[in-house]
Amino acid sequence: MTAPARPRTSEQLIRAEEPVLAHNYHPLPVVVARAEGSWVEDVEGNRYLDMLAGYSALNFGHRHPALVEAAHRQLDRLTLTSRAFHNDRLAEFAERLAELTGMDMVLPMNTGAEAVESGIKVARKWAYDVKGVPEGRATIVVAAENFHGRTTTIVGFSTDETARTGFGPFTPGFKVVPYNDLAALEAAVDDTTAAVLIEPVQGEAGVIVPDDGYLAGVRELTRRAGCLFVADEIQSGLGRTGRTLAVEHEDVLPDVLLLGKALGGGIVPVSAVVARREVLGVLRPGEHGSTFGGNPLAAAVGTAVVELLETGEFQRRAAELGVVLRDGLADLVGRGVTGFRARGLWAGVDVEPALGTGREISERLMREGVLVKDTHGSTIRLAPPLTITAEELRSALGALEKVLV
Repeated sequence: MTAPARPRTSEQLIRAEEPVLAHNYHPLPVVVARAEGSWVEDVEGNRYLDMLAGYSALNFGHRHPALVEAAHRQLDRLTLTSRAFHNDRLAEFAERLAELTGMDMVLPMNTGAEAVESGIKVARKWAYDVKGVPEGRATIVVAAENFHGRTTTIVGFSTDETARTGFGPFTPGFKVVPYNDLAALEAAVDDTTAAVLIEPVQGEAGVIVPDDGYLAGVRELTRRAGCLFVADEIQSGLGRTGRTLAVEHEDVLPDVLLLGKALGGGIVPVSAVVARREVLGVLRPGEHGSTFGGNPLAAAVGTAVVELLETGEFQRRAAELGVVLRDGLADLVGRGVTGFRARGLWAGVDVEPALGTGREISERLMREGVLVKDTHGSTIRLAPPLTITAEELRSALGALEKVLV
């Protein structure tokens, strides 16, 4: 009789990944086996406070009971039909998401990159069918230091050479301008412009919050120019910044919203293009699709996410705890922190380079039981679940202070 295999240690599991997994990530050396709320546990039983929340995919924490219940309930009924048939969960999901965002129509997809790609296609189709741009000449203006995904089209208009190098040739039709620069944006927009695509807060770049008035300026400029304002709220949306959408900080409603990450509640991949009827109405059967987009399981979980956001509880928590986060980081400026940018429960923290790279700081925090992730240089990102408590947040800030020596 064969003896049952012994559970593998974290070190053994990490080593086992090396020969069989593509090396497109460089994770911290922690192997998560269980999670609840704001906490995760590795295979040895060590607990860590999650201050990354899956890059905002876990806005509601790990295994939120309402989301887990919605998934279990749907798993017992129906998981997939493809869009060849209707399913009984999709209408409610689309209705409630449109109402939550103040839009008319929803195009359900799966991943964030798919939502961005879909938004690009829709913007170009709108430019040809509605604006009257000559076929094949539509352009889209984007911001430098953007992060919209990893497909070949998207990395083609990235300014991150690590993301671009070795993956060309790239799709034409994009103009790159500096972020937070309305004059440069205005100079780039012309009669061929289908859309301006930006993140209301740039996440991967280090949580770059634009100047007050920038988003309103983009809205006004695109309105005057007769092109679309497409806001990528995949990381910044759904409560993260203290509002349902980050654009709401300037009372702005774009023409198109790109949503993802938290829309799936950390359970299933769910994304969506949400837009005015005039924009999404340009699509006709056969022009775009996704086998799993809008599947019943995704729609059930997505509807449960919308229900959580409809209460306003999580937006309020992000706003209130965002003050705790900002105050705690402000106390560290000059004591290992050279600067930071924050909006709601989201911050990019610049550490004194002499103290270590962002990766090194992240590893030190891991040893203190706090999980974060670095971005460029000596910058780390903080994006805890919106369910985190003030006490847990202060504990994480205390751990950061401890490693900055």
